[in-house]
Amino acid sequence: MAKVKRAYVCSDCGADFPRWQGQCSACAAWNTITEFTVPKTKAAIGSVGAATSYAGASTKVQKLSEVENKDLPRFSSGIGEFDRVLGGGIVPGSVLLLCGDPGAGKSTLLLQSIGAVAAIKSALYVSGEESIHQISQRAERLKTQNIDKINVVAETSVEQVLHLVTQLKAEFVIIDSIQTMTVAHNDSAAGSPSQVKESAAALTRFAKTEGVTFLMIGHINKDSNVAGPMQLIHIVDGLFALSSTSDEKFRVLRTSKNRFGADSESCFFAMTEQGMKQVKNPSAIFLSRSNKNHAGSACTTLWEGSRPLLVEIQALCNNSVTENPRRLSVGYDSNRLAMLIAVLARHGGVMLSDMDIFVNCVGGIKIEETAADLAVLLSIFSSFKNQPIPQDVLVFGEIGLNADIRPAANGMERIREAAKQGFTRAIVPKANASRKINGIEIIAVEDLQEALEAFDRVS
Repeated sequence: MAKVKRAYVCSDCGADFPRWQGQCSACAAWNTITEFTVPKTKAAIGSVGAATSYAGASTKVQKLSEVENKDLPRFSSGIGEFDRVLGGGIVPGSVLLLCGDPGAGKSTLLLQSIGAVAAIKSALYVSGEESIHQISQRAERLKTQNIDKINVVAETSVEQVLHLVTQLKAEFVIIDSIQTMTVAHNDSAAGSPSQVKESAAALTRFAKTEGVTFLMIGHINKDSNVAGPMQLIHIVDGLFALSSTSDEKFRVLRTSKNRFGADSESCFFAMTEQGMKQVKNPSAIFLSRSNKNHAGSACTTLWEGSRPLLVEIQALCNNSVTENPRRLSVGYDSNRLAMLIAVLARHGGVMLSDMDIFVNCVGGIKIEETAADLAVLLSIFSSFKNQPIPQDVLVFGEIGLNADIRPAANGMERIREAAKQGFTRAIVPKANASRKINGIEIIAVEDLQEALEAFDRVS
């Protein structure tokens, strides 16, 4: 009998080693190297979808100038906001991965989507975690449309899934989830790095050859990264993350990778008893403010993918009772907060070394761009002075270490969105104030001193 070969692979980065070791020398992660059995042969996966490459068994070489250029024939997922994040719809033959925390609503979102797709294409829902009775009950609760056209099966074998796809001539397939899928030629347990990689590769080969669209659900690990080998992210055409806001009221769908569209799009859903409800105007969620002005509150606009998003930032300055004052931020980078406090002290003459400072982004949104710097700084200054910023004032701009205020991308679009929401004044970088917009007064500032003067003027 031939000796069984074993390999050791890091579950975070996918690096392989000849023997087990505590730390991965490639990504420096600890206790991520797992053992798995090396497949004995490179035989084709079953009788269906056997291919040696993504393009099929016989590959045709062409000159780049001879390749026919045509628009990708997308089809709708049935959910407008989901289509926008996908880049305008689903591309036939693509392989997409949707990951997120347990209970975020991944299965709910895709069950709603397959109900709409089933009206125009043959659809198959493959469940490796739940029984078909559980899926049926959820579909009835969500009042999923076209349930008489949705094919469903509880299966974990990739070979069987591909056989059913061919038999049913399915064009749209949901895999729930990729971590439960297995290939016959691999002796590892389901969910192991090798099984996840081999299963995803087999489904991708079939998708590219037959033009079938696969939408897979993926798990995440304790570090909020996609569970399984890093190769999984490289194999799929798109990676999308579904998460909930801190108050658990809304779900945020963000793009991490998209070969057929922008990789910075995002959309919002409200989780209800009837499933996911699209939020067409997310700015209204994060701007639900009281009628009374409070010190330490400022409104800014973020750029989420291809559209602006208005959010409220709150700050609180309080005399510290400890030797080391606290600096706490929720939804904003704590290191950048420390930098803004230092800039305010050095160039603004506002000493906050003996005060606790708390910053919160309302609605559970997480700010990842620097255009919110000026709003955070002015909200801190407002709390320190106990002087409210009027609710009709918009603030945005990046702050440098020398207290200069730098422009933000798509500045005019941000201001136009604020004007639609009823704002009448805007404190913005001078480079973003090149044109006038009806209905809103633009106050251009170049540095921190001018921004503080503008604060006194509007307050």
